[in-house]
Amino acid sequence: MTDNKGVMIFTEVVDGKLAPIARELLGCGRKLAGELKEELSALLIGSGVAGVAAEATAYGADKVYVVDNELLKDYRTDAFVGVIEKVARQANPRILLLGQTSTGNDLAPRAAFRLGTAVTLDCVALEIDASSKLLLQTKPVYGGNARAIFTMDTLPQMATVRAKAMSALTPDSARKGEVVTVDAGLDAATIKTNLLQKVVQEVEGVKLEDASVIVSGGRGIGGPEGFKELEELAKLFKGAVGASRPPCDNGWVPTSIQIGLTGKVVSPEVYIAVAISGSSQHLAGCSGSKNIIAINRDAEANIFKEARFGVVGDWKKIIPAFQAKAKELLGK
Repeated sequence: MTDNKGVMIFTEVVDGKLAPIARELLGCGRKLAGELKEELSALLIGSGVAGVAAEATAYGADKVYVVDNELLKDYRTDAFVGVIEKVARQANPRILLLGQTSTGNDLAPRAAFRLGTAVTLDCVALEIDASSKLLLQTKPVYGGNARAIFTMDTLPQMATVRAKAMSALTPDSARKGEVVTVDAGLDAATIKTNLLQKVVQEVEGVKLEDASVIVSGGRGIGGPEGFKELEELAKLFKGAVGASRPPCDNGWVPTSIQIGLTGKVVSPEVYIAVAISGSSQHLAGCSGSKNIIAINRDAEANIFKEARFGVVGDWKKIIPAFQAKAKELLGK
């Protein structure tokens, strides 16, 4: 175990900048590396990503491994997992963290298998055990109704981390770090997959995953017209609109805003659940919210057990009154 040292973060890049989850992971990694008194490194993989190394350093990395190759322009599993394996064997980190994203979820299990280790997915808290130096990995279980702490004896200790579960550091452009360029060693003939087309979904306003305030509606909203009222409230707080599964199944709203076990997992500062009963399937997607506000006419609804604040009543009367008072307090 003594051969493995340091914390490594797989840092995703979006539009030439670190993705929000990458900045959050660097903040988490900085804390863990400090507890271990070891180095924090970032792994950048892609095409034209060398310029992002300075940003990774500013957000806490001591060393940045850069793998820049035209064949890595688009995410392809077999290419990326091979690169992660190569760099991990070279750097030999004690801990390797990825984001709980579509890319991270695809890469982490495959990379763990190649490195002969295990991985814990969807962690919401990470700590170092002082005596063993093992990573204590906390994640929701039983549909978000409980949390369990996992550890592993194999190295590197790997985990994916839920978005918004950690906080990014304030960037320091004066920080200096080492940049290590690594040859990808890729042969186009060995890459078995190819990206044929990208379809970019246009999103107005704040993305659901990035929103600090989410106003979410359930079956009790009654139809697509009700979600227009929720949109007005979300705009007031510069937030986004989400939904439980029934409104999506009924075609009231697109499935892209579904929150839950089979939808998206979110962790906003404020989650306003309107006419949502609070099934375990839905709570699995929003239990990481800092503050849940529930509005439901059923006083026995399960959502109230998870909510910090709750209002029992008809949302059609409560939401307009809430919005009017919010506008007054915000001076709008």
